[in-house]
Amino acid sequence: MEVESYSFGRIVVAGKTYTRDVIIFPDRVLPNWWRKEGHRLCLDDLKEVLDYGPEVLVIGTGYSGLMKVPDDVRKALEARGIEVIVKKTGEAWKTFNELLKRGKKVVAAFHLTC
Repeated sequence: MEVESYSFGRIVVAGKTYTRDVIIFPDRVLPNWWRKEGHRLCLDDLKEVLDYGPEVLVIGTGYSGLMKVPDDVRKALEARGIEVIVKKTGEAWKTFNELLKRGKKVVAAFHLTC
């Protein structure tokens, strides 16, 4: 499930274009990812990620980085043994691809706008 490209509001994963936020697993994409508080991530927004249990979670905070990842969310993920990488989505998708190529059990949660 490699990311082929990203631009504001648009991401292409394995030949398919998505125009709403996504969670990308190594074998599938969860489209239309919605968060309880919009631009503020909370642990409940990541239920499917927690169920999957990745080694690494790459969080894309949007084109301009407006989605916030509170410290308590980061710490809760790390307490579960999940390495957390937070970057603007324009950088985060490349990090996701690199980790995937290295054989890491990685998941990406990407905000596509803002």
